[in-house]
Amino acid sequence: MRSSNPIFTRRGFGGSGRPAGPEAERLQPVGAAGAAAGAADPSGVPLTNPYAGSADAPLVSDARRGGATMTIDDVVVRTAATLGTVVLTAALSWVLLPVDAVGVGRAFGIGTGAALVAFVLSMVQTFRRTPAPALILGYAAFEGVLLGVISSATSTYIAPGVVVQAVLGTMAVFAGVLIAYKRRWIRVTRRFQGFVLGAATGFLLLMVVDLLFSAFGAGDGLGFDSGATGVLFGVVGIVLGACFLALDFKQVEDGIAYGAPREDSWFAAFGLTVTLVWIYLETLRLLSILRGDN
Repeated sequence: MRSSNPIFTRRGFGGSGRPAGPEAERLQPVGAAGAAAGAADPSGVPLTNPYAGSADAPLVSDARRGGATMTIDDVVVRTAATLGTVVLTAALSWVLLPVDAVGVGRAFGIGTGAALVAFVLSMVQTFRRTPAPALILGYAAFEGVLLGVISSATSTYIAPGVVVQAVLGTMAVFAGVLIAYKRRWIRVTRRFQGFVLGAATGFLLLMVVDLLFSAFGAGDGLGFDSGATGVLFGVVGIVLGACFLALDFKQVEDGIAYGAPREDSWFAAFGLTVTLVWIYLETLRLLSILRGDN
């Protein structure tokens, strides 16, 4: 299954990017996942090895070559390093870039610059066939600067103490989706993936339209930042983030099952970090609306 997260499609998570031909050998999952022949995912769809490749571009798993394969420990360590970088730089930017009346302009200027650099680094990494830890950690560092400025400004001018609530909310969403996924309450099927991708596309288009309305003098745009409409929009954003988490878990699970190379754990860390940043920002926005309406 191909991931809707572009970060996971560069090296074969859920699809190598090339359709496997009939002549390509089907490899069974490594470890416990390969205990039963003809393994299938929870939706009943037969699993296909994303590293099987095709005749014109053969790809084989590192397990077949005898190389080191990705484990859940690798994913946890890389994800902790990436998220730790985000948290560290966010804390530093909160302390070193005050958003008081004197420094607010400077803080937002640096935050905007950091956002642009983080976007460029994420795009470069996304379109690479192999992960570059320096790019991923660089993205995390600059993204942390942006989050620190946004969080500080929100806590100072809109809703004091909301940042802690947003962090706890993000952790709760992560834990809830992980439990639901492990218990198979969430079944990641092709239909689920298509629905999430379509909903996310519509969500992002609405955000763009809202920004355009705001930029050209329509006040609060479409009203997504206040009132009942803003609350609904925030809830939808969090739910979409949770759905992307389920897709990310599926791709990590498939990568481990089919013996993805150890370096691909950086892809997993990158994808999970992007999704968690999305959930945090949507949670922060939703809580700010609720606190502001009180």
